[in-house]
Amino acid sequence: MTSWQVRVTLLRKVGSPATPRVDVVGAVASAIPASTSVRTSRPRSSTPVELPVPAFSQMVHEGHFPAYGGGGEAWCSPTSLAMVLAYYEALPSDAETAWVGRSHPDRVVDHVARMTYDHGYDGTGNWPFNTAYAATLTDKAFVTRFASMRGVETLVRAGVPVITSVTFGRGQLSGAPISSTNGHLLVVVGFTADGDVVVNDPAAASNDGVRRVYDRAQFENAWLKRGPAGGSGGVGYVVHDKAHPLPARGASTAW
Repeated sequence: MTSWQVRVTLLRKVGSPATPRVDVVGAVASAIPASTSVRTSRPRSSTPVELPVPAFSQMVHEGHFPAYGGGGEAWCSPTSLAMVLAYYEALPSDAETAWVGRSHPDRVVDHVARMTYDHGYDGTGNWPFNTAYAATLTDKAFVTRFASMRGVETLVRAGVPVITSVTFGRGQLSGAPISSTNGHLLVVVGFTADGDVVVNDPAAASNDGVRRVYDRAQFENAWLKRGPAGGSGGVGYVVHDKAHPLPARGASTAW
């Protein structure tokens, strides 16, 4: 590939007076060599950090509204996004989520799944759909690609949690609530003194089990690898509000 173009087409229902609006147009282009393992990055600090991101389990919503991409068991992306929105106190209102029904726990997760559902893809894991919805409730949200965990660590230490996309096989991510995945979203919320990764993993069976600590080397392999076996190559959703501005840009930053 030597060049690319971006085109934005605005649509509205026939007869609707609503005017679509575009605030941000973003694109990511990178040439990533195929790899099954990566070099473990050096932690930026030995001072532990952990953001108070609320914990939501997607599995609590198993079987809910399967028309939206298969139900809760498939909702890793909207559940991760709901956790980040809750952290920023930017969740949709009770009136907006009332359609879910009060018998559903954490019904905001069901609502976010509905709002991020992509009819063409038939799922809730479309990365730009998730960030586009998040941007309507916060200041800014976008999809980007990181070169290592150091970029994520910079954001987390600035108060910005990052949603990451991981792929791993059996035994490749110790302590994970699922044995393997071809693609799973979770929230990086902190780092231990040794640099291991503190996450909110929505695949846990209940909210109480969502917080996990993953080995840094294993996590970076699951997140950064790219090749025939799959992998996102370091993709992350960055969502922030005005109270949590992004750190200053550098030569190798991903924002």
